Amino acid sequence: MDQQQSNRSIAEADGRYVEVAVQAPLRRTYTYRLPDRLIGKVAPGSRVAVPFGRRKLVGFVLDTNSRALEGRTMKELAGVLESEPILPQELLSFLADAATYYHHPIGEVLRAAAPALPTEALKLLRQQGFLERGETLPGERVSTRRVLMVRPSADSPPQSRVGSNQRKILTLLEERGEISLDELRQHLKNPRHAVRSLEKKRIVATFEREAPIDPFFSEKVSADIPPRLNPAQSRAVSAIINNAPGSRSAYLLYGVTGSGKTEVYLRVIAEFRARGLGALVLVPEIALTPQLVSRFRARFGDAIAVLHSGLSIRERNRAWHCLRRGAVDLAVGARSALFAPVRKLGVIIVDEEHDASFKQEEGFRYHARDMALWRAHSANAVCVLGSATPSMESFYRAQQGKLQLLTLPERATPQPLPAVEIVDLARHRQGPSQHRLLTEPMLQALESCRQTRGQAILFLNRRGFSPSVRCVSCGEVAQCPACNVALVEHRREGVLRCHYCDFSKPLNTMCSECGGAVFESLGVGTERLEEALATRFPELRVARLDRDIAAGQGVESVLERLRRGEIDILVGTQMVTKGHDIPGVVLVGVMLADQSLAFPDFRASERTFQLLSQVAGRAGRGEKKGRVLIQSYQPQHPAIESARTHDYLSFYHNELRARREVGFPPFSRVVAVRVDAGGETEARKAAAELARVARNQRAVREGRVRLLGPAPAPISRLRGRYRFRLMLRAADRAALRVVTSALVERIDRGIAPARVILDVDPISML
Repeated sequence: MDQQQSNRSIAEADGRYVEVAVQAPLRRTYTYRLPDRLIGKVAPGSRVAVPFGRRKLVGFVLDTNSRALEGRTMKELAGVLESEPILPQELLSFLADAATYYHHPIGEVLRAAAPALPTEALKLLRQQGFLERGETLPGERVSTRRVLMVRPSADSPPQSRVGSNQRKILTLLEERGEISLDELRQHLKNPRHAVRSLEKKRIVATFEREAPIDPFFSEKVSADIPPRLNPAQSRAVSAIINNAPGSRSAYLLYGVTGSGKTEVYLRVIAEFRARGLGALVLVPEIALTPQLVSRFRARFGDAIAVLHSGLSIRERNRAWHCLRRGAVDLAVGARSALFAPVRKLGVIIVDEEHDASFKQEEGFRYHARDMALWRAHSANAVCVLGSATPSMESFYRAQQGKLQLLTLPERATPQPLPAVEIVDLARHRQGPSQHRLLTEPMLQALESCRQTRGQAILFLNRRGFSPSVRCVSCGEVAQCPACNVALVEHRREGVLRCHYCDFSKPLNTMCSECGGAVFESLGVGTERLEEALATRFPELRVARLDRDIAAGQGVESVLERLRRGEIDILVGTQMVTKGHDIPGVVLVGVMLADQSLAFPDFRASERTFQLLSQVAGRAGRGEKKGRVLIQSYQPQHPAIESARTHDYLSFYHNELRARREVGFPPFSRVVAVRVDAGGETEARKAAAELARVARNQRAVREGRVRLLGPAPAPISRLRGRYRFRLMLRAADRAALRVVTSALVERIDRGIAPARVILDVDPISML
């Protein structure tokens, strides 16, 4: 059909047709006709209900000037679900670009960014049959979880004949007046029995209280007085605010741990707010940064939207609409807060920009750091990326002039960076404790810490008692029946558990190979290390912080005990490496620095250096000097040696040379394609078919795009499904996009029974 015929087949736009992205895994959009009653009531960003085949779906209006094909009857829009567009134009345009870049269905992208539908709209959809079959109304009740509290009885008799556990409870009550049963569990293994006994003696009384809806606002915070900036901080603040507003500037704030990056953020935000502009702050994991939120509240009050997963639907919607209306102009949250509708957006700050948790690993696989730069650019706002250990990609951008580099080379406190010592585990094979990781240098450091009444953090990136167990009879390592991974021993729970699919079975189970009943533990996890330390130092208070503990006691409760000096040694996984500021911590021990180096990932060295540097930065942030011990079987590895000397630049240049030789980022872009199926043959065939499509593309044939694979994934079987992967790599971004689009077209035609996941700029190589 020639262009003239094509033009004749399209009806001119007259404001009666709208382009809609429906909430479904479909990459195309659809055109609908506006009924007379809705003309003038629909705008880009409006959330609407539309007929779709035999169903009715929710969608978002992208354009109100669409055209309809001649000779085709266009379906009518069913209704508008809110009185005004739910997505502002700035955010709508940004999300549409993001959907294109990540090759993800735009309707699902918009759904991820929008708040939940209001109850009234959902009821209307249900009544008129607009909801998809099986879709339910989300609960609208505000969380009213209640907690059991303990306080002294009003008519308490003389406190005679109380046991040791009861005495501990009474001592805590003398200090605090009242305490929750959940908090008592942090001090006693089974406090309920002791509380019951005290209650029978009329020494204490119990009552219920509604739990705070938002833990970040549960306690009062006193207003702070901004400290005097040091010269480096002043230069950073001036550089950022003098180029604003509307400059689309982007900065990398590279500052050593404890250099005062947060104070720079606070000053910049205050300046932008004074100009009537809003701010958005992204943090890696909101649950791990309560101190940061407290500092923001102390400086700006409670008119802050803290967006996190613990909010009820109503509270989340309330925060979203407060931002949308402009009642609140500052949002703080994890990666999904990137989509917050901050009005007159002036600045986006990404704290700890190197952190891998900014990458969404399911559904819409975006990277919040990269998208923050994009959104700031599209909104004429400023973006600030901050880190003590910048990602290779960000520092390379700064070296190329795409980001303006600002440095904070010294700590803001009088104390210098802590001294770092390396312990060669090949030489210290067995410490005096008969525990492989409790070497003599580590025990001596802990003893010195005890004598000076300092606190210690010990980092071991393996939770559980032991990473694996082996049958004594036949030597078989217990594996998950659904995944090709070893089961982890959780001795306190009495189970062997898979950390990928959560399968578990009792510890006293029989060996699946020989029927043997005796297993031996292999390796060390945080639970086992905690037990060994408690045995070696019975007079010290030892605690643990990992995902197992966080699910029960909560992260903040453990960290608060550490701040109050109620913990002498804290054992933990990556959760202890985040930006915690505990003045009493003088010793940091890295029990096994080599674990992350063994990952089949080109970023293994980078992650190791970042982990070591970040956890080392927890030491010596108060009045006493800090000390760090790093135990490793590879003490000469560049990542470990650079961490020892706090030398980021040395690590960066060494790693950059290695990346250049093999052509990995930042010298190229990568797209990962992951295929899984119930059978190995089906998965292999689907991966081979996608590889065939890629090889047929001119850019691959000419070598401008390199195809790696297909090959079995490092974890070749997960949750009962067999996994293969292939990878596209290219320095030519346009050529990579053409090849990726060809794969997307083939995937959309269907490649059953396999499932395919396409990941642009992947972080995980597993």
